[in-house]
Amino acid sequence: MKKIHNRVLLLLLMLPFCVFAQNKIKGVVLDKSSGQPIPGVNIKVSGGNLNASTDFDGKFEFSGVKPENQITFSYTGYTTQTVTIGTKKDLTVYLQEDTNVLKEVVVQVGYGSVKKKDATGAVTALTTKDFNKGNNITTENLLNGRVAGLTINSSGAPGSLSEIRIRGGSSLFASNNPLIVIDGLPLDNTTNTGSASFLASLNPATVESMTVLKDASATAIYGSRASNGVIIITTKKGSKSFSAEYNVQYSAGRLTKTVDVFSADEFRKVIEERRSEDVDKLGTANTDWQKAIYRNTGSLDQSLAVRGSLFGVLPVSLTLGNTDQQGLRLTNEFKRNTVGLVMNPTFFDNHLKARLSANYAYEKNRFTDGVEGAAIGFDPTQPIKVEGAPYDGYFEYTTGMDSNGNYPLVSTAARNPVSQLLNTHDIGTSDRFFGNFELDYKFHFLPELRAVANVGFDESNGERRRLVGANAGSAPSNENIPYGTNEYTEARRQNKLLDTYLVYNKTFSSLNVELTGGYSYQRFESSKFETGNILNPDLPSTFPETTLDTDTVLIGFFARTNLSFRDKYLLTLSYRRDGSSRFEEDNRWGNFPAAAFAWKLKEEFFKDNTVISDLKLRLGYGITGQQDIPEPNGYLQKYLVGGGNSEYYFGSDAIPVALPYKTTKNLKWEETTTYNAGLDFGFINNRLTAGLDVYYKDSKDLLANVATSDGSNYSNRVYQNIGSFTTKGIELTVNANAIKTTDFNWNMNFNAAKFERRITELAIGSDIFLGDNIAGTGTPGQIFREGFTPYSFYVYKQLYDTAGKPIDGAFADLNGDNIKNDADKYIYNNPDPDFTLGFASNMNYKKFDFSFNLRASIGNRIFNAIDASRAQYDAMENGGVLSNIPTQVNETNFQTTSNVVLSDLYIENASFLKMDNITLGYTISNWLNDKATLRISTGVQNVFVITKYSGLDPEITNNGVDKTIYPRQRSFLFGLNLKF
Repeated sequence: MKKIHNRVLLLLLMLPFCVFAQNKIKGVVLDKSSGQPIPGVNIKVSGGNLNASTDFDGKFEFSGVKPENQITFSYTGYTTQTVTIGTKKDLTVYLQEDTNVLKEVVVQVGYGSVKKKDATGAVTALTTKDFNKGNNITTENLLNGRVAGLTINSSGAPGSLSEIRIRGGSSLFASNNPLIVIDGLPLDNTTNTGSASFLASLNPATVESMTVLKDASATAIYGSRASNGVIIITTKKGSKSFSAEYNVQYSAGRLTKTVDVFSADEFRKVIEERRSEDVDKLGTANTDWQKAIYRNTGSLDQSLAVRGSLFGVLPVSLTLGNTDQQGLRLTNEFKRNTVGLVMNPTFFDNHLKARLSANYAYEKNRFTDGVEGAAIGFDPTQPIKVEGAPYDGYFEYTTGMDSNGNYPLVSTAARNPVSQLLNTHDIGTSDRFFGNFELDYKFHFLPELRAVANVGFDESNGERRRLVGANAGSAPSNENIPYGTNEYTEARRQNKLLDTYLVYNKTFSSLNVELTGGYSYQRFESSKFETGNILNPDLPSTFPETTLDTDTVLIGFFARTNLSFRDKYLLTLSYRRDGSSRFEEDNRWGNFPAAAFAWKLKEEFFKDNTVISDLKLRLGYGITGQQDIPEPNGYLQKYLVGGGNSEYYFGSDAIPVALPYKTTKNLKWEETTTYNAGLDFGFINNRLTAGLDVYYKDSKDLLANVATSDGSNYSNRVYQNIGSFTTKGIELTVNANAIKTTDFNWNMNFNAAKFERRITELAIGSDIFLGDNIAGTGTPGQIFREGFTPYSFYVYKQLYDTAGKPIDGAFADLNGDNIKNDADKYIYNNPDPDFTLGFASNMNYKKFDFSFNLRASIGNRIFNAIDASRAQYDAMENGGVLSNIPTQVNETNFQTTSNVVLSDLYIENASFLKMDNITLGYTISNWLNDKATLRISTGVQNVFVITKYSGLDPEITNNGVDKTIYPRQRSFLFGLNLKF
């Protein structure tokens, strides 16, 4: 008993010393190259169960450690570091980027993920550190110029949807848009009423990573909607430690260029010299109408992100966003408020993982008409406003006051473009909620097996009202007397998803096997209500009307096997069977298999080589389907209620007639078969990495809206399966960590891509002519022809005099019949580029960071339809009023538009080099008593464009025909980023 008493006494005496030895320690973890804090670093203390992680500023603090304990810091992509505590109470830990980081990067694929080192398909993944900086209001612009084979062509209108193409697309007439998947929810790529674009609802501040799937071996698991590639977007998750981030950016924008037309004084001179009979029509003003329709802009984009853990068990990420962006056009505005919520708890010792992703967006847009054409052509000698004049004082061409005191407009004259903008109130709003709830359960009795269920929902409700006063010159007219516009439209779109699948993962000695199999169901619903223009005295009795579209349903059964033998040989096999309600029962189902093989040559032949750090060969094959056409369920017999031109009168009562609608019979899947071969490199401990891909795509049974024989249908055009075309290309990506020192770090990304599209078969070998209004002539200027690129230009060959000047109306007689007609047209170039290039540079020197992005397109051509339809002297008079014309007429001296409109002279080289963004930032890492980090930045968006193209911008979306575009503004950016 005495011994026990003595031991207890000794323990009590030692207790203060033990307590004294329990150290409290704090510190920060920084990137060794850039000095930036690293959030989410895993911290483990030896000799116990003490674990922690750094907060959003890379900081940590905990107690209960002893001097002899060791702390291990680990983070994906960085070399693990272990530190002995000793007497230290404040640590600064620098983590070095892992030289084998390529092996640890995880990329998202269909219904799962895979380490980059084990990827067998053509996949490119980017995270927040890779995204483009600058004024990126819509999510897709985070990727612009960063991925080989991916092109993103943005309009100048705020919030508007970009034209996104992966490897040039795979169809002629059906959709060429890639499938967008957000947190497992595949989106409907149709923009609803009131919204600027279907992607405008996603706040880029919520995005954590984006993965681009390019070849069929990677995309076939998505089957029916993946023939044009897939972009997988993952939003930010919650974390165990609390952090907050506030980001604000102000931009001041301005117009950089206008179409070169005559100034007022130049216009007067040309009229006096060439059209002296019209001198009396000249005004006394000096108006630059293009500058008059635009303004300097101010825009604000801000977001607040809070991440942490509720009750210590529920990781949450909450992001609030507010965007207010002015467009260059006088009244164009885009406003957006967003809320993004992600909760990702785990239960039962990580056997059950749950993820709730919910996004809400409210958009308010003031839309504008395309007034550029009117501004280019309006007489520069006329004023914008005339005191006391009709139409609220805005100058308009009228025939004078009539007997009723009205001022009828000259029907052929353009309307005052400033008045069009200021007197048109076209307001759209959109409420959208989208998200999904996913459960991932790893069976307790069989941990190799997981069951996943994903339920997704997307609903948008949009409204749009267009008001145009009767005094606006652009108001619709009845016998040239304006009566104004009052139109209202509301629409609802829904997208419902259910995915369920099982995943089995097991390692047998040297063989790792992963099996995935499941079921997917997706339903799209839409409806619309329209009043028509209630001010129209001739409004048909069928208005207002409600349209309830037939639901579109997609059902898929899918399976995939991933095999890895000795971590050298990788095999991926996938299969999907898809059904689409767009096709009748006999053709409803499509089968989409894929296979890919990868061989890690580094592990096979160069395992001990210190120069070659990674070398992998990839081979892929797959088939994907296309069913996305704008007329679903065309095989069903439908009837349309007729309007004012299809009514029977019984006395004074008009009875509308139900008219049969066109039907599409025997339509089936368009299919694209893709072959891909790739080689991934890594040198000098992956300081330099590269990827090279070559591919070949063959699209068959093309879904095309083409002519039918007379009397065979209730329309002269319906969708049919006709023809095929191929795409072949090569892509190169290079990433280099050129300089890595304690104070200075320089990372570069370069990518290059080339593709060629060729039509290999059309129905009975016949041409399809396009571009009937290529320059307002009603004459086709583009063509689909076997053996040529889609949308090739179909024009006349211009003849020149001995001085090299083009001869007005003189073209080569290519068929030798001495008659100028369509038989003399020939195919001359096409809009597709020979090469696309991208270069991104990021530098960090101590607390400074500097970055820029360059893009180039080589060999693409544009048909300058502005010059083709206006740059002729006869175009200076239109319907009795004067019109301005491009100064390009000085070079050609052309007189009449109809003689020259389809001359190959107007097909121009539109190669360009653009700097999209340049940014300079400075970070104060220990601000507010070490509680915050502040980054101050400035930069320029749309810095410069180098091109020979004479038009406004060499980037256009209209298949290579420039009929006027909404110009892109140059913005000067000022930003603050505050992290707690």
